[in-house]
Amino acid sequence: MHRTGICDSPRPNLLRDIFPYSEVPRIKLGHPQLPLTPAREMFITDSTFREGRQAGGPLLPDEALGLFDLLRSLSGPEGVIRDTEFFLYTERDRRLVDLCRSRGHDYPRITGWIRASEKDLRLVVEAGLSETGILTSVSDYHIYLKLGSTRKAIADRYLRVIRKALDKGIVPRCGFEDITRADVYGFCIPFAAELMRLREQSGIDLKIRLSDTLGLGLTYPGASLPRGVPALVRAFIQDAGVPGHLLEWHGHNDFHQALTNSATAWLYGCHGASGTLGGLGERTGNASIEALLVERAALKDLVPAERPA
Repeated sequence: MHRTGICDSPRPNLLRDIFPYSEVPRIKLGHPQLPLTPAREMFITDSTFREGRQAGGPLLPDEALGLFDLLRSLSGPEGVIRDTEFFLYTERDRRLVDLCRSRGHDYPRITGWIRASEKDLRLVVEAGLSETGILTSVSDYHIYLKLGSTRKAIADRYLRVIRKALDKGIVPRCGFEDITRADVYGFCIPFAAELMRLREQSGIDLKIRLSDTLGLGLTYPGASLPRGVPALVRAFIQDAGVPGHLLEWHGHNDFHQALTNSATAWLYGCHGASGTLGGLGERTGNASIEALLVERAALKDLVPAERPA
C-alpha cells in the first residue's frame, strides 16, 4: 500500500504538459493496462437537489416532492439509487429537506452537502442528517489558486472538519474535487490513506467521491494519471486501501464522457456512480440518472456472484 505523505511542492511540469492554458488538454497514454474488475454491486447516487440546482433556479415544494418521488420510483425495490444530496444553506433548502424527509422513503436516503468548514458542519447537525458530502478540493489549481493555501495546510483543514463529523457520528463523503487535474500520488492517495486510517479508528465508513469536475476523465486503454479512469479507480483501491463500496464516481459532461466514464468506473471496481435527473448540472451537466440505470441493467450480467469487493 502506498504510504508516503503529502508532497507540499506542486509539480508545474505535470500541469503544464497535460493542461496548457491556451490549448486543448493533452491525452497521455502509457499507464499499464488493467484487467476489468467489475464492482460486485453497482449503485447510483443522486445530486439533482444539489448539482442539478446549480443548472437552474430554486425548486418549488411541489416540484421537489415530484422529483423525490420519481427518484424513489426509479430506485426500485432494491434501492438502486442509494442517496440524494441537498444544499443546507438557506431556509428554503432546509424546508425542502424536511418536506422530502416527511415522505418516509427508504431510498434514496437524504444527505447533505457542505464546504469543509465547522460552520457548515453545524448545518448538518441541526438538520439531523447522518451523512454529508464535504467538498475537499484536491487539484493544485484549487488548492493554491482558488483556496490560496498549500497542500499540507488544506489537508489539515479538511481533516479537522472530517474528525469533527466523525465525533458526531456523521458519515463524511469526501468529494475529491477536480481529481482529473490533481497530483494523484503527491496528494490524493496519501490523503485518502489518512481517511482510511480515520475509518479504522472511528469504525465509521468514510466515503470518497472521485469528482471529475471538468469532465476530463478518459477511458482509453493505458490512459495515464490523472485523467485515466481505470488508473484512478485502481490507485484508490490498491494503493490507498479504499474498499470499492466506499468509492463513488461523480462525472461532469464537458467533453461528453460523463456516462462512459461512470460506467468505466463501475467496470474497474468503483461501486457508486453519481448522476442527476435529466443530466442537469453545472455547465454542461452530469451523467443522467436515467442513462445510468439503463447502463447498469446492461452491465449486470458481467458481475459474478462470487466476485470479491
